[in-house]
Amino acid sequence: MELGNYLGILRRRWWIILLAVALTTVSAYAFSMLQNPRYESTAEIVIEPARPDWGLAQAAKMTLRTYMTVADSNQWAQKVIDRLQLNRKPEQLRSKAHFAAEDDRMVITVEIEDYDGDQANDIARTWAVLFIEWRDSQNQLQRKEDRVYAYLRDEPRYTQSWPQTKVITVAGVVFGLIIAGVVVFFLEWVDAGVIRTPRDVEQQLDLIVVGAIPRAD
Repeated sequence: MELGNYLGILRRRWWIILLAVALTTVSAYAFSMLQNPRYESTAEIVIEPARPDWGLAQAAKMTLRTYMTVADSNQWAQKVIDRLQLNRKPEQLRSKAHFAAEDDRMVITVEIEDYDGDQANDIARTWAVLFIEWRDSQNQLQRKEDRVYAYLRDEPRYTQSWPQTKVITVAGVVFGLIIAGVVVFFLEWVDAGVIRTPRDVEQQLDLIVVGAIPRAD
Protein backbone atom coordinates (compact mmCIF):
# COMPACT_ATOMS: atom_id res chain seq x y z
CA MET A 1 0.00 0.00 0.00
CA GLU A 2 1.35 3.37 -1.01
CA LEU A 3 1.66 6.43 1.20
CA GLY A 4 -1.22 8.06 -0.64
CA ASN A 5 -3.50 5.19 0.36
CA TYR A 6 -2.66 5.65 4.02
CA LEU A 7 -3.32 9.37 3.76
CA GLY A 8 -6.63 8.60 2.11
CA ILE A 9 -7.58 6.29 4.97
CA LEU A 10 -6.71 9.00 7.49
CA ARG A 11 -8.83 11.53 5.62
CA ARG A 12 -11.82 9.17 5.61
CA ARG A 13 -11.47 7.72 9.11
CA TRP A 14 -9.93 10.57 11.12
CA TRP A 15 -13.09 10.99 13.17
CA ILE A 16 -12.91 7.38 14.37
CA ILE A 17 -9.36 7.89 15.61
CA LEU A 18 -10.25 11.18 17.28
CA LEU A 19 -13.37 9.74 18.95
CA ALA A 20 -11.61 6.62 20.23
CA VAL A 21 -8.66 8.56 21.66
CA ALA A 22 -10.95 11.14 23.27
CA LEU A 23 -13.15 8.49 24.92
CA THR A 24 -10.27 6.40 26.28
CA THR A 25 -8.33 9.45 27.48
CA VAL A 26 -11.31 10.91 29.33
CA SER A 27 -12.14 7.49 30.79
CA ALA A 28 -8.56 6.95 31.97
CA TYR A 29 -8.42 10.40 33.57
CA ALA A 30 -11.78 9.90 35.28
CA PHE A 31 -10.66 6.49 36.55
CA SER A 32 -7.52 8.08 37.98
CA MET A 33 -9.50 10.80 39.75
CA LEU A 34 -11.81 8.26 41.38
CA GLN A 35 -8.96 6.28 42.96
CA ASN A 36 -8.02 6.64 46.60
CA PRO A 37 -4.47 8.06 46.66
CA ARG A 38 -1.73 5.92 48.16
CA TYR A 39 1.57 7.25 49.42
CA GLU A 40 5.03 5.77 49.80
CA SER A 41 7.62 6.88 52.31
CA THR A 42 11.26 5.77 52.22
CA ALA A 43 13.77 5.73 55.05
CA GLU A 44 17.42 4.91 54.42
CA ILE A 45 19.49 3.45 57.25
CA VAL A 46 23.23 3.85 56.75
CA ILE A 47 25.41 1.07 58.14
CA GLU A 48 28.89 2.26 59.10
CA PRO A 49 31.73 0.26 60.72
CA ALA A 50 33.54 1.93 63.60
CA ARG A 51 36.88 1.93 61.77
CA PRO A 52 37.95 1.92 58.11
CA ASP A 53 39.09 -1.68 58.22
CA TRP A 54 38.60 -3.86 55.13
CA GLY A 55 37.80 -6.97 57.14
CA LEU A 56 35.26 -5.18 59.32
CA ALA A 57 33.67 -3.56 56.26
CA GLN A 58 33.36 -6.93 54.52
CA ALA A 59 31.84 -8.46 57.64
CA ALA A 60 29.33 -5.62 57.79
CA LYS A 61 28.40 -6.19 54.14
CA MET A 62 27.91 -9.89 54.75
CA THR A 63 25.55 -9.23 57.66
CA LEU A 64 23.64 -6.46 55.89
CA ARG A 65 20.91 -8.81 54.67
CA THR A 66 20.79 -10.41 58.10
CA TYR A 67 20.10 -6.98 59.58
CA MET A 68 17.32 -6.53 57.01
CA THR A 69 15.81 -9.90 57.97
CA VAL A 70 15.83 -8.93 61.62
CA ALA A 71 13.90 -5.73 60.87
CA ASP A 72 11.44 -7.46 58.54
CA SER A 73 9.57 -9.47 61.15
CA ASN A 74 6.21 -9.52 62.92
CA GLN A 75 7.98 -8.84 66.21
CA TRP A 76 9.47 -5.65 64.80
CA ALA A 77 6.15 -4.65 63.27
CA GLN A 78 4.50 -5.05 66.66
CA LYS A 79 7.07 -2.71 68.19
CA VAL A 80 6.21 -0.09 65.58
CA ILE A 81 2.50 -0.57 66.28
CA ASP A 82 3.00 -0.20 70.03
CA ARG A 83 5.16 2.91 69.73
CA LEU A 84 2.78 4.68 67.31
CA GLN A 85 -0.41 3.26 68.85
CA LEU A 86 -1.63 1.95 65.50
CA ASN A 87 -4.84 -0.04 65.18
CA ARG A 88 -3.33 -2.77 63.02
CA LYS A 89 -2.04 -6.29 63.21
CA PRO A 90 1.66 -7.00 62.60
CA GLU A 91 0.87 -8.97 59.46
CA GLN A 92 -1.11 -6.06 58.02
CA LEU A 93 1.69 -3.60 58.69
CA ARG A 94 4.36 -5.90 57.21
CA SER A 95 2.31 -6.32 54.02
CA LYS A 96 2.77 -2.58 53.42
CA ALA A 97 6.48 -2.58 54.27
CA HIS A 98 9.28 -3.41 51.83
CA PHE A 99 12.96 -3.77 52.64
CA ALA A 100 16.09 -3.76 50.51
CA ALA A 101 19.80 -4.05 51.28
CA GLU A 102 22.30 -2.22 49.07
CA ASP A 103 25.77 -3.64 49.61
CA ASP A 104 27.54 -1.04 47.49
CA ARG A 105 26.16 1.87 49.50
CA MET A 106 25.90 0.04 52.84
CA VAL A 107 22.28 1.10 53.15
CA ILE A 108 19.10 -0.64 54.27
CA THR A 109 15.99 0.86 52.68
CA VAL A 110 12.59 0.78 54.37
CA GLU A 111 9.60 1.60 52.14
CA ILE A 112 6.17 2.05 53.66
CA GLU A 113 2.88 2.31 51.75
CA ASP A 114 -0.12 3.97 53.36
CA TYR A 115 -3.22 5.95 52.51
CA ASP A 116 -1.95 8.71 54.83
CA GLY A 117 1.33 10.29 53.75
CA ASP A 118 2.24 11.66 57.18
CA GLN A 119 1.53 8.32 58.80
CA ALA A 120 3.71 6.60 56.20
CA ASN A 121 6.54 8.94 57.23
CA ASP A 122 5.98 8.14 60.90
CA ILE A 123 6.03 4.39 60.31
CA ALA A 124 9.17 4.50 58.15
CA ARG A 125 10.96 6.74 60.65
CA THR A 126 9.94 4.61 63.65
CA TRP A 127 11.01 1.41 61.93
CA ALA A 128 14.41 2.94 61.22
CA VAL A 129 14.78 4.35 64.74
CA LEU A 130 13.99 0.97 66.27
CA PHE A 131 16.69 -0.58 64.11
CA ILE A 132 19.20 2.07 65.18
CA GLU A 133 18.34 1.47 68.82
CA TRP A 134 18.81 -2.26 68.30
CA ARG A 135 22.25 -1.71 66.76
CA ASP A 136 23.21 0.55 69.66
CA SER A 137 22.27 -2.18 72.12
CA GLN A 138 24.25 -4.75 70.14
CA ASN A 139 27.27 -2.44 70.04
CA GLN A 140 27.35 -2.30 73.81
CA LEU A 141 28.36 -5.96 73.73
CA GLN A 142 31.26 -5.27 71.34
CA ARG A 143 34.59 -3.54 71.66
CA LYS A 144 34.52 0.00 70.29
CA GLU A 145 36.78 -0.85 67.37
CA ASP A 146 34.48 -3.74 66.34
CA ARG A 147 31.21 -1.90 66.47
CA VAL A 148 28.91 -1.33 63.49
CA TYR A 149 26.82 1.80 63.76
CA ALA A 150 23.52 2.66 62.09
CA TYR A 151 21.95 6.05 61.56
CA LEU A 152 19.13 7.60 59.59
CA ARG A 153 20.40 9.24 56.43
CA ASP A 154 17.55 11.76 56.00
CA GLU A 155 14.07 12.35 57.30
CA PRO A 156 11.65 10.22 55.28
CA ARG A 157 9.39 12.08 52.86
CA TYR A 158 6.37 10.58 51.21
CA THR A 159 5.43 10.67 47.54
CA GLN A 160 2.18 9.64 45.91
CA SER A 161 2.59 6.15 44.46
CA TRP A 162 -0.98 5.68 43.21
CA PRO A 163 -2.70 6.81 41.11
CA GLN A 164 -0.13 8.17 38.66
CA THR A 165 -2.51 10.31 36.67
CA LYS A 166 -0.09 11.21 33.87
CA VAL A 167 0.90 7.60 33.25
CA ILE A 168 -2.72 6.41 33.28
CA THR A 169 -3.80 9.22 30.92
CA VAL A 170 -0.99 8.46 28.47
CA ALA A 171 -1.94 4.78 28.63
CA GLY A 172 -5.50 5.83 27.76
CA VAL A 173 -4.23 7.69 24.69
CA VAL A 174 -2.22 4.66 23.54
CA PHE A 175 -5.14 2.32 24.16
CA GLY A 176 -7.40 4.64 22.17
CA LEU A 177 -4.99 4.58 19.23
CA ILE A 178 -4.92 0.78 19.35
CA ILE A 179 -8.71 0.55 19.37
CA ALA A 180 -8.98 3.07 16.53
CA GLY A 181 -6.40 1.12 14.53
CA VAL A 182 -8.35 -2.12 14.95
CA VAL A 183 -11.65 -0.48 13.98
CA VAL A 184 -10.16 1.27 10.94
CA PHE A 185 -8.42 -1.94 9.83
CA PHE A 186 -11.71 -3.84 10.10
CA LEU A 187 -13.64 -1.22 8.13
CA GLU A 188 -10.97 -1.12 5.44
CA TRP A 189 -11.01 -4.91 5.24
CA VAL A 190 -14.80 -4.89 4.80
CA ASP A 191 -14.52 -2.25 2.08
CA ALA A 192 -11.59 -3.94 0.36
CA GLY A 193 -13.78 -5.73 -2.20
CA VAL A 194 -15.97 -2.72 -2.97
CA ILE A 195 -15.15 -0.83 -6.16
CA ARG A 196 -16.15 2.81 -6.10
CA THR A 197 -13.69 4.69 -8.34
CA PRO A 198 -11.73 3.99 -11.54
CA ARG A 199 -8.59 3.90 -9.38
CA ASP A 200 -10.10 0.99 -7.41
CA VAL A 201 -10.59 -0.89 -10.71
CA GLU A 202 -6.97 -0.35 -11.71
CA GLN A 203 -5.63 -1.40 -8.32
CA GLN A 204 -7.80 -4.44 -7.67
CA LEU A 205 -8.25 -5.83 -11.21
CA ASP A 206 -4.93 -4.69 -12.66
CA LEU A 207 -6.72 -3.11 -15.64
CA ILE A 208 -6.40 0.28 -17.27
CA VAL A 209 -9.60 2.35 -17.28
CA VAL A 210 -10.06 3.98 -20.69
CA GLY A 211 -13.53 5.31 -20.14
CA ALA A 212 -16.37 5.55 -17.67
CA ILE A 213 -20.11 6.01 -17.91
CA PRO A 214 -21.07 9.24 -16.16
CA ARG A 215 -23.75 9.23 -13.50
CA ALA A 216 -27.26 9.94 -14.58
CA ASP A 217 -28.83 13.15 -13.29
